Amino acid sequence: MEEEKGRVCVTGGTGFIGSWIIKRLLEGGYTVNTTIRSDPGRKRDVSFLTNLPFASKKLRIFNADLSNPESFSEAIEGCIGVLHTATPIDLEVNEPEEIVTKRTIDGALGILKACLNSKTVKRVVYTSSASAVYWQGKEEEVMDESYWSDENLLRDLKPFAWSYSISKTLAEKAVLEFGEQHGLDVVTLIPTFVLGPFICPKLPGSVYTSLAFLFGEKNPLGASRIHMVHVDDVARAHIFLLEHPNPRGRYNCSPFIATVEEIAELLSAKYPKFQIPTPDEVKKINGPKLPHLNSKKLIDAGFEFKYSLEEMYEDAIECCKEKGHL
Repeated sequence: MEEEKGRVCVTGGTGFIGSWIIKRLLEGGYTVNTTIRSDPGRKRDVSFLTNLPFASKKLRIFNADLSNPESFSEAIEGCIGVLHTATPIDLEVNEPEEIVTKRTIDGALGILKACLNSKTVKRVVYTSSASAVYWQGKEEEVMDESYWSDENLLRDLKPFAWSYSISKTLAEKAVLEFGEQHGLDVVTLIPTFVLGPFICPKLPGSVYTSLAFLFGEKNPLGASRIHMVHVDDVARAHIFLLEHPNPRGRYNCSPFIATVEEIAELLSAKYPKFQIPTPDEVKKINGPKLPHLNSKKLIDAGFEFKYSLEEMYEDAIECCKEKGHL
């Protein structure tokens, strides 16, 4: 472990990305406060966090809920930075979109207000989503940080997880605007499909979707081309932006893009015991050809992606095997 670097708050610490960020921060010499959804009786098993190296002395867990943003104040007090990964996820659209969006925006802005009041927070890194970028109503090969999803188009089309996409788009705009208006240093990171190993007990949705060929799904990805990033690269990118002397605005976080044919070919060659669809079957898969989210801005700032597509899948599959999911 490196020397002590100060205290950082990670919201959504039990999630796929949040928990991996905590692991990386502890290894890097930080003290970490994290928030989990209100659990007054402490019945939820958080041993996957408390058992991390250095956690016994350097990790504190707080109850907080996005529907009550003030509940984050205690966790943020005394921190030099906040990594806001928590978000209400309602992929099946069980709640009205307006409620999901309001909760996401109010929660994010409430956390930023707590950061202002703390007098110690130097920077906030907000975890956005590729779905805040690529819903344009037009096919583009490449998109940079100037692209924003069109919430009206999303309301018209109502694709899978459309209310989540709207909430992430509007919340990202709101946090950047709040930062500018109040002199708070806010940057946003935009990961694509996140793949790789996980320490959280639940199988992450993006890992299941990315490995769905192995789980017997015939048209798993919902797209003919998909962009992916390793969870460790995502965690490292959050910490990179936290430590960078002068980051600005939005940062795409995706090293490359792959077609479903390339993914099926990779999996069938490496894991022949699984019934992967044949190239002819895969060619029949219909779905949007997602754009590559150009990460030149992040790379030019000095960040280096570490993992290949093959390594992403290897790490995810080995982890799923260890945890009994495959």
